[in-house]
Formats: sequence, structure tokens, C-alpha cells
Amino acid sequence: MVAADGSDRSTRGVPAKPALDGIEARWSAVWQDEGTYAFDRTAERARVYSIDTPPPTVSGSLHVGHVFSYTHTDVIARFQRMRGREVFYPMGFDDNGLPTERRVQNYFGVRCDPSLPYDPEFTPPAKPGKDQLPISRRNFVELCERLTLEDEKGFEELWRRLGLSVDWSRTYATIDTRSRAVAQRAFLRNLAREEAYLAEAPTLWDVTFRTAVAQAELEDRERPGAYHTLAFARTTPPSGTATPAGGNGDSGGDAVIIETTRPELLAACVALVAHPDDPRYQPLFGSTVRTPLFEVEVPVVAHRLADPEKGSGIAMICTFGDLTDVIWWRELRLPTRAVVGRDGRLVPDAPQAITSSAGQAHYAELAGKTVHSARTRIVELLTESGALRGEPRPISHPVKFYEKGDRPLEIVTTRQWYIRNGGRDESLRAQLRGRGQELSWHPEYMRVRYENWVDGLNGDWLISRQRFFGVPFPVWYPLDEDGTPRYDAPIAADEAVLPIDPSSDVPPGYTEAQRGVPGGFAADPDVMDTWATSSLTPLIASGWGSDPDLFARVFPMDLRPQAHEIIRTWLFSTVVRAEAEFGVLPWSNAAISGWILDPDRKKMSKSKGNVVTPMATLQELGSDAVRYWAASGRPGTDTAYDVGQMKTGRRLAIKILNASRFALGLTTDPAEAAVTGADVAGAAVADAAADAATGGAATGGAATGGAAAAEVDATAPGTQEARLAAAVIEPLDRALLAALADVVDAATGALDGYDYARALELTESFFWRFCDDYVELVKGRAYGSFGAEGAASAQATLTVALSALLRLFAPVLPFVTEEVWSWWQTGSVHRAPWPDAAEIRKLADSGRPDLLDAVGTALAGVRKAKSTAKVSMKAEVAQATLAGDTDIIALVQSAAADLRSAGGIRELILAPTTGDLTVDVTLA
Repeated sequence: MVAADGSDRSTRGVPAKPALDGIEARWSAVWQDEGTYAFDRTAERARVYSIDTPPPTVSGSLHVGHVFSYTHTDVIARFQRMRGREVFYPMGFDDNGLPTERRVQNYFGVRCDPSLPYDPEFTPPAKPGKDQLPISRRNFVELCERLTLEDEKGFEELWRRLGLSVDWSRTYATIDTRSRAVAQRAFLRNLAREEAYLAEAPTLWDVTFRTAVAQAELEDRERPGAYHTLAFARTTPPSGTATPAGGNGDSGGDAVIIETTRPELLAACVALVAHPDDPRYQPLFGSTVRTPLFEVEVPVVAHRLADPEKGSGIAMICTFGDLTDVIWWRELRLPTRAVVGRDGRLVPDAPQAITSSAGQAHYAELAGKTVHSARTRIVELLTESGALRGEPRPISHPVKFYEKGDRPLEIVTTRQWYIRNGGRDESLRAQLRGRGQELSWHPEYMRVRYENWVDGLNGDWLISRQRFFGVPFPVWYPLDEDGTPRYDAPIAADEAVLPIDPSSDVPPGYTEAQRGVPGGFAADPDVMDTWATSSLTPLIASGWGSDPDLFARVFPMDLRPQAHEIIRTWLFSTVVRAEAEFGVLPWSNAAISGWILDPDRKKMSKSKGNVVTPMATLQELGSDAVRYWAASGRPGTDTAYDVGQMKTGRRLAIKILNASRFALGLTTDPAEAAVTGADVAGAAVADAAADAATGGAATGGAATGGAAAAEVDATAPGTQEARLAAAVIEPLDRALLAALADVVDAATGALDGYDYARALELTESFFWRFCDDYVELVKGRAYGSFGAEGAASAQATLTVALSALLRLFAPVLPFVTEEVWSWWQTGSVHRAPWPDAAEIRKLADSGRPDLLDAVGTALAGVRKAKSTAKVSMKAEVAQATLAGDTDIIALVQSAAADLRSAGGIRELILAPTTGDLTVDVTLA
């Protein structure tokens, strides 16, 4: 028999002792062999559901936070596949950038020195030494590629163990040939449209990694500091003004007092600034003061960003202490006096503005020192000179860090590549904000994070990095007769030859002999920021530029799943690139996951050392158990790591095994019934199995989501639906199916809205009612206690309910549902159609869900009486009296036989009254 997924897998039969042990390995292998999740690239775009899967950073091992968020994506992928969509679900690996470089340095004990030549015979040390071994850039990149390849194998092993329904024939790495070509092509087009540009400007700089950092990669960390009170000597004040009153002058009225947390930047001071409306300093605007120690005359200026409440209300502008300095420098057109170098030390030569011998001598004592050491020394010098007033005042304040760095950022002037992102263009900002409005957010409240980021942009996107393992910029610069690069006339590579490496490839019209010589060329030395590549994942995965047929079938994509903290980086940057190249959103939906918290409710992260690696937990408790915990976390909500909830998930999986074995044991063998057609009940059960496997008709199946089944006349004699409808005749059975149809509707609606947690909650709640109440109530009847028709009705209902429940659970618990499905169905449950509430409702006919509620309440009352009396649940009840509203009592009457059988009740008295249902039990 051919299954819905095209395989000819046959049923396995119900095992005597079902167990969870080994099911992950067994079914992972079967899915791989049968191509269960392979993407059908002949599907039309309307049938395709494409996912821009997050490529995890390859820098060691995955942690449980990855398991959490990737499970959410997989639940949606499996649901959409069962709804009849052809799911494009690739997997990428983000293997370039600083995390990989740092891991390679630590793992092999090496560091990159671009000045060294390539050594084709190089072998890394067997054991890393105390000092890192310098090696050439090419050797370093080879080690990066070697280590990431090993990490990727480990990642794939874990993802398969978790049960991700990824098409493993469609993988990519953000540094592979395809990705480099896409990144370079997109950049060249940005450059041609003047969306990308090269500029020399103040740049946020990490002195450890010695690279530029973008605004999106910053984080504030609270650090101790101190305010230092410094006296600037006044020079000649403006004509007709008086020394300002107040406490900001020395005894002679010839000093201006400022407070600063960065006295080591005093040599870089270019002005003092106060708010234009501050009356204390209005008389000083237009005058000049002289810096302590260095004796440089600087102006006193006004600007709206000066805070009258901060410090003394007047501040020094240095080039550059923070981002506000940059704004003041740019808007007030101030000179540049840089003193901090790219290594985080004060540069050897004093700024040209320091001309006095005393000033130059003071600077010589600071030159070459780290920022910290320079601060210590200059405080000593200021104290000796009398320019430091009082003792430093300790404070705690937020300091800018690179998110992966360990030392505060500096701001140095460098030449970098930028892409326009609306930070300096209000029309583009509005355009990108509008795209955020078009995007469907799950949950909706995450949209505000995107909007706040767009509204708060203060500059364009810096995309170049001074690192080694990344996508190189595909440009060179001509050298003039002096050998100076012409940065204003870059030579762009031809798209036809991408990817290229300008450090080894030659620009058109040149030869290798002209590299680095006057009149020749020089390669751009930088690489692209990892986000500049990751922002193109929809284009990389969909074959942009290399596979136009695939691209047309999957782009724009349907879903971007990701965590909330990278909305400002990955999500926004992807919107920027898609808007520039295509003028569209790259996807229609964004599903946002929260963080994983440790038991102390702190975010899990490698830097904090509180992460949990998941493989041991997956092996101990089973993948379905871990997926259950993950899927219980609501979209966008931070969730605690909870082994107890995982154990609950494992108990649920075990219950599915046992309840399914029990329920199937009450029914006629579906396979045998399909062959013999021995009776109505058997045929009904066989037809239900065929429906689930084929989509309800010969032309149905996973591709149509069971649409063909809905077109069949359920009342036509001889049809599968008609025979099944004829079998389900008992009110309690119809009530169960009516309630099940409601659950299917609600769970489907929740998953359509990307609320996987709600769908799981609804399904699980119904499943326990099914096990605890319905199965117990109909057990006797299913065995034939009340005749063949009653047994056929129970058997058919059990089969329909079990089939639907397995499919409802399948997106969250793929292994146990596939295991049970294989006992009595052909093909994979994951290629079976999603349950159809309308079809189930037809079988329910006029069934009332409240009958199941009422009889369940009555049975619970009987059980409670037995439990209170501490007798067996099999103990007989001499008499049970049910009292309640007339309508409810009439409902219970229709299932009285089942209630008496399940409760062991000799005499059941139904007493119509008013109010809620009550149960009075007399034990035998």
C-alpha cells in the first residue's frame, strides 16, 4: 500500500511492550532514507511554505537555548507540511566572524599575522602553548575552515537527534563559495546604486579585537568610574561681559570648572560646551579657555545636547570620548585631536595643537600607555599642578562595550564601508519603518522593538571589519605615482567571476606584478561584518543569482524565526538588504522566541557560564520530552529551563504509547479489516486508516491537505465516510467526536497564529480527558458488553480520535507519534493530512460535547468516593445518585450504560433538579 508520502512503508503491528528507547535513532534513519522532509522543488509558489532558518553561530557547541527556539520553528514547519504545504526548510551555519576566530585562537593556540607568508606545510601545535603562535592569514583561515567543519557535524547530529524536519540536502555556510558570491554580488549592487560608500570617520573600536563595531553590536555595561573636577584657566573674555556668578570660578574668577570621567583624554580636548539656555555659561560663549597641563586654547561653545544637570553643567569635548562627542564635533565643525590608537594605547606623538614645551613634556609621560595607565598618571600630574580640585568622586555609570568584547570601546578615526539604512535619511527611515508595519509579528507586541530601533538610528550601517575570517570586499584601489591608494576610485570586481579574494586575485587590466607598487593597485584589506552576510540568508538559501527557478518558488519567504534580542541586527539588516535589492519584505511573518533563563531567572549565555548543553538531556529524557518543554514556552516569552516539565513531557509520551496500544487493542485489526471487509465496524476502522494515510480519497494526500476528502459525499452509500458515519451511533461517541472537532478547530487556529504553546495545551488537555474518561467509559462496550453495534461505534470512535490526536501531537512530539502511527498506518504521520474538524464534526452528527463533560464529572465523583474510602477503583458501587439540571440529567441518561459499566455501579439514579451536577455514592 502506497502512503501519503509516496513510500511503501507497511504497518508494523502493535508491540506487546511499547517503549521510547531507541525511537530517535530508528525514526531519524527512516526519515532520511525515505526523504520524508525532502523539498519538492516542482511545487508552485502558492503551495510552498519557505523558512529563513537562523544559521547558528559555529563556535563550539549548541546550548539548550538553541534547542528551545529551533523547536518552535520545527513545530510550525511540521504543521504547515501537514496542512498540505511543501515546506522549504534549509539549514545554514554562521561560521565567519569573531566568535570563530576566537575559538580557533584558543583551540589551536595561534593568532593571525597578515604580514607573514603562507606556509603550505604548516601544522598547528599538538598542544597550545602559553603564547599564541603567529601564522599567516591564509593558514589562519584554513584552520577556521577545518574547525568549523567539525563543529557543523556536531550541530547536525544534535539537530537530527532533536528531530528537526530540515531538508539536509539543502545546507549552506555563511563563508562557503555560494554565500561569498551572494554577499559580494549584493555589495557590488549596493555600491553601484550608491547605497554603499567608503568614508573616513570616527568609529566605535574594540581595542582587543582591533576592529570596528556597528551600533547594533553595542551593549551598555555598568562599570565603576569617577568624576574628576578640573580647572580650565580663562583667557581674555568677550568684550563687555563679566565673569559669571556662582561657584564656577576660582578666587580670582579666572577658571572654569568642569567634571569628567575621562581625564586621560584631556590632550584631545577641542572645546568646552554648555547648554545655550544655561545662564551660568551664556557669558562665556564665544570666549576661550586654556587646557590644564597641555596649555591649548579651546573655545567655549553652546549645544542643545549639553546637560545642565550633569556634573558642573559644562563639559569638555574630546575627540573622542563618547558618541555625544562625535555629534558635537560634527555639528560644531571642531578640529580632530586623536590621542587613542587602534591598540588602545595613547599614540606616540602629541597632537599638533600642543606646542608648549611643558605641554609636550606632559604628553610624553602618557604616550604609549594604556587608557587605564594614562588615566592614573594624568591624575597624578593634575594633582601636582593644582588643576585637579578635590578628590575624584566615585560613581557607577553605563559604559559602551562590543557585545562580544571584554574592554570598553574607544572611538578612533578610521576608513570604513557603510550601507545606508535610514540613520541619516528620513525618507529611507520612514520606508523601512513602513516595512515593519507590513510584517506580521508573532507576538504582535514585538513590532515596537523594531520601530524603536529604526527611530533611534543615528548613523548608517558600518559593515567593514578589520578581521581575517570573513567575506572580503570585492574591490581594489589604484595607486598613484607615490603609491598612495585612490580611495575615491575603487575598482569593482566583475559579478561573473564572484566570489573573489582581492588579496590574491587581480583586478581587470592589471597583473600580479603591479600589486602594491606605484601606478599599480592595492586590495581592500577588510572583510564584511558577519551581519552583512547573515542579512542575506533568504537570498543565500533560495539560490539568488545561481538558481533562478528555486528563487522564484521560495522568495519572498513565509517565515523568519529568531530571538528578540537580534531584531535590531539580523531582522532589521535583512529588511534593509531586501528593500535595497527588490523593494519588498524578505518574508511575510516573523516568529520571535524568548530567552532561556537559568533557575535564578537570569538569561543563559556562554559568557555568563550558565548554559546547559542539551545532548545529555536529550539522551536521558528523550527528544520528545525536551521538545514538549520547549513548545510549552509561549512565543516571545522568556522561559525557565525546567527539567521537571521535561519529565512531564516524557510521561506524556509514555502515556501516548500505552493509551494507543490499549485503544488499538479494543478495535478490529485495521489491516485485516481492510482486506476482508468482514463487518461494518471493521470496514469503518480500515477506511479511517486509509483516510489518514491518503488524505481521504485516491487523489488526496499530504499535498492537498485532505481537500479531496472534503469533496466526497459523506452520505453516499458505500463511501468510506458513509460507512464510518453509520458505525458511530452512540451519543457518548458522538459527544467525544464533537469535542474533538472543537479542539481541532482551536488548535489549528492557534498554530495558524504561531501560538504553538496554546495548540499543545489544548491537545494535551483533551488527550487526558480522552484517556481518563472516554476510554474508561467505553471500555466495556468496545469489548462487546452491549452488543455488536455498540462495540462498532466505540471502536470506530477510538480509531478516529486516536488518528486525530496523533496528528495533533505530531508537530511537537514527532518520534512517539511516528512510532504509534507505524503500528497501524502506512506512510509517515508527518506526511499525513492535518485533522479536518469539519469531517470529524460530520461523524459527530448532533453530538454534544457537554455530554462528555457531564459523564466525566459523574465518573470523577464515583472515583473520588472510592479514593476517599481507600478502596480499589474496581470496587462495586451499590448506588449512585446524580442530581442536576433536567437537560444535563437527560444527557447523562443517554450514556447511563457506559457510566454504570465504568463505575461498577449496580443502581444508577438520575434525579432532575436545579443547579450543578452532584454525585452521591454508596459503596457496596
